[in-house]
Amino acid sequence: MNKFLAFLKAWTLPIAITIGIIVYLLFANIPMLGHIGSSLEPMVKLSMPVLMFLVLYITFCKVDYRKLRIMRWHIYIIFMQMAFMVLLLGAIYIFHAKGTFFVLLEATFICAICPCATAAAVVTNKLGGSLEEMTTFTFLSNFLSAIFIPTTFPLLEPSAHIYFWASFISICYKVSLVLVVPMLLGYITKHTSLLQPLYRWILLQKNIGFYLWCTVLMVVSGVTMRNILHANTTGMVLLLIALFSLFICILQFGLGRFVGKHFYHTVEAGQATGQKNTTFAIWIASTYLNPLSSVGPGCYVLWQNIINSLQLWQYDRVNKRKN
Repeated sequence: MNKFLAFLKAWTLPIAITIGIIVYLLFANIPMLGHIGSSLEPMVKLSMPVLMFLVLYITFCKVDYRKLRIMRWHIYIIFMQMAFMVLLLGAIYIFHAKGTFFVLLEATFICAICPCATAAAVVTNKLGGSLEEMTTFTFLSNFLSAIFIPTTFPLLEPSAHIYFWASFISICYKVSLVLVVPMLLGYITKHTSLLQPLYRWILLQKNIGFYLWCTVLMVVSGVTMRNILHANTTGMVLLLIALFSLFICILQFGLGRFVGKHFYHTVEAGQATGQKNTTFAIWIASTYLNPLSSVGPGCYVLWQNIINSLQLWQYDRVNKRKN
């Protein structure tokens, strides 16, 4: 029994992904369950932002707000990502990318430009990294994405009616709801005497944020599988998009860890570049670009969480050896 529980703990993320995919396939292929799924769909959509809000609120209750500051590795990571975006844009124009090749590059570009995931701080904390430095970078990454997206998307799709200030304000508004509000509530909970019992209870629940995030991941995995199965293209194109997203995922995690190693922040830098807000990426791609390019971040969410699972397994194994 202990070995089984240890297995579940070590592989929570891939298990969550698998459950999400299986549940979706069951509801999609069994007529009786399909009717139930249709009625539950609005509740499922509502549950995602609510659960994500709770994850971040719990995480921000544990943040030391005096340590929130921009670090040198933040700057290096940002310049590295900017260079990568320029290379992808250059490849699209130099090779006059069209058709399937253009969709592949566009899907890869989305995976590079989308901001750091709000849940990256949760995984960083589980891996023994700095919660405060990761939180700072998440804010910085989301703010810069609000600038980069309306600047670069018209270069990808000249027909995309995206206006800089309207898009900038819209993205900043979404970031405020997702990041700023739970942070303010976390700060109030931590520094208000009346809420100290709640604050102490949250501190005692060491893994509650992680498991709430795994619940979100189950829902996202099901939605991703639906998008892949309903994509209007051939199986070969889907496979190529999946492989391209796998390549960019491994590359971003690897380059981030390489940069972070020079500043003794390997874990934080790896998560900063590798773990992406794929839900936001899927929305922005399907809204302004070729809808097929949204399959890229849809596959990316699976790859990044498999990599995170391997990192968590490795981290737990090293800790057990030390103890």
